[in-house]
Amino acid sequence: MIPDFIRVSVVALGLTTGIGWADEPFIIVQSTTSTQNSGLLDYILPGFEAETGIDVRVVAVGTGQAIRNAVNGDGDVLLVHAKPAEEQFVADGWGVERFDVMYNDFVLVGPKSDPANVKGGSDIVEALATVAGGEAPFVSRGDDSGTHKAEMRHWGAAGIDPTGASGTWYREAGAGMGATLNVASGMGAYVLTDRATWLSFGNRGDLEVLVEGDPRLFNQYGVTLVNPEKHPGVRATAGQRFIDWLIGPDGQAAIDSYMLDGQQLFFSNAK
Repeated sequence: MIPDFIRVSVVALGLTTGIGWADEPFIIVQSTTSTQNSGLLDYILPGFEAETGIDVRVVAVGTGQAIRNAVNGDGDVLLVHAKPAEEQFVADGWGVERFDVMYNDFVLVGPKSDPANVKGGSDIVEALATVAGGEAPFVSRGDDSGTHKAEMRHWGAAGIDPTGASGTWYREAGAGMGATLNVASGMGAYVLTDRATWLSFGNRGDLEVLVEGDPRLFNQYGVTLVNPEKHPGVRATAGQRFIDWLIGPDGQAAIDSYMLDGQQLFFSNAK
């Protein structure tokens, strides 16, 4: 048996590839900050762990980093929200099969004074174009996360490359969603956020939801087993058991039952 302090240190450093702890009752899930910061994983994982005896250890980073970690073999399961990138992860052979798990949506929040005058709108592309046109302060995660990918997709649809204004009205936090919201709150700036993190965020200051309801703000999450043929150290049996639970009746019911202040944060949609 490898001592816990050594095992934890190795996990923290991302050095699990090839170690082959297949008999150890734990898995490493590379996931996003939104599933962790919203409290969802803290809510649903005890049910799985009690049923199976498998401990789930979560690495919560931006989706882009989570995918890179999984490519490196630093995890057993990938749970993120950037479907095209997830599908490419599987197509490139790094993942076995991707499954839809749940969804929520993104919202554009900003200061109550709303200098860009976008409040009440439901067209995210039009709203971003208006923000850019008035050079109103905007904070981006700037970290290749699922949220950042979505944001850049909407800027692209507006025909705008905001990175050319980096450091002026457009600021890139290079951080997780909670930290980015803190920056936006301090600056009185606009920011795109997933609704779950927003609902669980305590330091809102003068910020409020200004634009929502655009179908393009749909936010899908998926789960994939890291391919053990690429990384023999992957705990494939335990990882697949977690996936089967997550997309099965018990996991889906647990997702739907998670509420914050009477509001459901995620909606199950595994097929």
